[in-house]
Amino acid sequence: MFFGKFGFGEILLILFIAMLLFGAKRIPELAGSVGKGIRAFKAGARGENEP
Repeated sequence: MFFGKFGFGEILLILFIAMLLFGAKRIPELAGSVGKGIRAFKAGARGENEP
């Protein structure tokens, strides 16, 4: 399984470092925030208004 030029080992290393920096409890919060930001960006790029 490859993600672009990153192999499985590199992805595991990045996830391990992120867990050390932010802690296991904060990672889902950060992922949710990133997802909301991406959705808002896409909606803005399409010219949609949020309710």
